[in-house]
Amino acid sequence: MTRLRIGYIPLVDAAALLVAADCGFAQAEGLEIELAREVSWSNVRDKLNLGLFDAAHLISPLVIASSLGLGHIRVPIITPFNLALNGNAITISPQLHAALSEFAVGDLADPHVSARALAQVVADRKARGVEPLNFGMTFPFSNHNYQLRFWMAAGGVDPDEDVRLVVLPPPYMAESLASGHVDGFCVGAPWNLVAVEAGVGHILHLGYEIMARVSEKVLAMRERWANDNPEVCAALIRALVRAAEMIGDPAQRKAATEVIAPRIDVTPDLVERVLAGKILLSPNGPTRNNPNHIIIGGQAATRPDPVQAAWFYAQLVRWGQAPLSDEMRARAVVAFRTDLYDAALGSLPASSAIPADGIGAFAGPEFNPADIQSYLDVWRKRPDRPRLSLVR
Repeated sequence: MTRLRIGYIPLVDAAALLVAADCGFAQAEGLEIELAREVSWSNVRDKLNLGLFDAAHLISPLVIASSLGLGHIRVPIITPFNLALNGNAITISPQLHAALSEFAVGDLADPHVSARALAQVVADRKARGVEPLNFGMTFPFSNHNYQLRFWMAAGGVDPDEDVRLVVLPPPYMAESLASGHVDGFCVGAPWNLVAVEAGVGHILHLGYEIMARVSEKVLAMRERWANDNPEVCAALIRALVRAAEMIGDPAQRKAATEVIAPRIDVTPDLVERVLAGKILLSPNGPTRNNPNHIIIGGQAATRPDPVQAAWFYAQLVRWGQAPLSDEMRARAVVAFRTDLYDAALGSLPASSAIPADGIGAFAGPEFNPADIQSYLDVWRKRPDRPRLSLVR
């Protein structure tokens, strides 16, 4: 039996890892997994980089950033397995929800409408000399950061000048909203629903409404460790695939939630609703039903996609976190190791659910991973500073 120490953050998108460890799938592959719960992504990254973890549940863009040496000493990190697609949401305070409703021209459920309304709220606050809005996200190299920025910029808000983006651990998001420390946040499940059910938040947009298909969390490991332990890596991939299949099977979902819930300190019912895509949007309000809210198993979700890696690199460049170069793009793409996945499982059928460009963002041009420069040029041709004149 090979013993592995694997770090995770209490989020539903760690589900395949939790189920693999606790439901016998890892043991069936000759693995004994010790799960180590952490609070922050920086802790997970640092312990993985130092070798204190053999592998880790990690935000997908952080794999790219670590491999490129951004924000930290360069440690080549790779992923041979995608733990989840989607799963995030943008949640705002009742006060900000009321303000957006006042300025909205159209249905706030449309991210174009809500982003333009946010621009008007920002302009109104500036005109009155009120402090900028604060939005929480979990890490600078995260979809939470990029989804907030993508949404804001589509409405003409400069996320670096017009609002404040602050880093908060996922379990602290609802508390920070309730205390007024932030006006909104973007985080993964279940913490948006926790805020709604506590009566302190309104879910404005589910993540798939911003980007239809995006890698949210992956199983990360040091490149050297993966290369030195190919059989262990393959066994872990097979265990995770079986766990993901159990989670994705409605007939087995309830049993899976009984395992996941205590590992992330929420009720099984809450986990089950997240996995089924039944999301309460506001206290005593409507529920949105969409199985694409979070995808774990099915739709080729578990195979790492190099297009996603290129997308993350494009976001790093767009938001000034990395320069654009062919060398850095190539290093980013090879961090998503489809070869290790395929070696463990063989080729799998493609999914018809994948958007034409692999991402399906709600605004802007289609993404071409082979021509990131042209993609970025489209954004740069738009006004750098939004027209934040107050319209009432």
